[in-house]
Amino acid sequence: MCNYPKPETLIRNIHKTILLGLVTFLIISCNRHKSIENKSSKEIVEHFATEFLNDDRIHSVSIALYNNGKESTFHFGEQNPNKKNPPTDSTLYELASVTKTFTGTMVAKAVLDGKISLDDDIRKYLPQEYSNFEHEGEIITIKDIITHTGGFPNFPPNDENKKAFWNGLHQVEISSKPGTEFHYSNTAPEITAYILEKTYEVPYQRLIEEYILNPNEMTNTKFVLGAKDKNLLIQGYNGEKEPQEHFQNNLWGGIAGIHSNTRDLIKYIKYHLNDSIPEVQESHKSFYKTQYDFDIGYHWNIVEIENEVCYRHHGGIWGMQNWLMIFPESNIGIAVLSNASFGGNALSKGIDDRLEELALNIKKEITAHNNGYK
Repeated sequence: MCNYPKPETLIRNIHKTILLGLVTFLIISCNRHKSIENKSSKEIVEHFATEFLNDDRIHSVSIALYNNGKESTFHFGEQNPNKKNPPTDSTLYELASVTKTFTGTMVAKAVLDGKISLDDDIRKYLPQEYSNFEHEGEIITIKDIITHTGGFPNFPPNDENKKAFWNGLHQVEISSKPGTEFHYSNTAPEITAYILEKTYEVPYQRLIEEYILNPNEMTNTKFVLGAKDKNLLIQGYNGEKEPQEHFQNNLWGGIAGIHSNTRDLIKYIKYHLNDSIPEVQESHKSFYKTQYDFDIGYHWNIVEIENEVCYRHHGGIWGMQNWLMIFPESNIGIAVLSNASFGGNALSKGIDDRLEELALNIKKEITAHNNGYK
């Protein structure tokens, strides 16, 4: 015969177990908090970067941090597996889709300059007639193509060259009312780049140089790399440590194509933290609430994180991933970049998720440190 404990004894034991577990959790949490509390920005970044690099598929990470007037850059790991060659401030990364924030900022300037209107029918500017660029009589506007609500496919039917791009767009079918559904598109930003080029009568890439790069002295941020620059461009790898090809831009560069380093990204962060600049203020407007966790405006994804608005964008390309985040209220900006790229599933998060987690952990601890952990 089995002797089962009395119900009241069992309940007391359960309560003891729960209490012991809670105390253990609090001890672990407090110890972790104390391990970071009162540390410098460098120590905080090193703490989380070390955790990030525990995955042997990830070789290096570079971090640009602007914290209330303090500028810092950090580099960990090695550019190439087993080469003991860490990245530096001069190391160039492909920014991939973070390039779209440059495009969006330039659109904001064009609106303020009176070159375009957000409500314009995009066909007003295009080199061919596109009767297919509407849905049940509803036109596609500039606002629609910068918020990914124009109904365009993710990738164009043909991106071999500019002529093929325009010819291929006749195949596009707009299946939803413009301005009503968010579908991420790498087609629309190239149309946007062309419209900017046409209205200013200046090549798109030169527009970005003249109005964003040069005024902010971002001398190492470029679309086209010379021989010296190519030597500074970091090699990208997949999860099997296989070298990946660099992105080849055959169109305007509205979706991707910019290369930059941590020093220049701090300058870009400072630019977008300066809300007194008209095009910066305009570019931070929100136009559409997506079905995900963010709103969108001039290509910035706008999200609230711990009661603070954040302007952010992710960039991913073969062998490289990065996140750029701007927090105007706390006057903090952070960019994290890595030369590894691999997908994820329920059991293994992709590197883009991990980079985002890295950036947010650093920001959270830096903010707490600034506030004295009160």
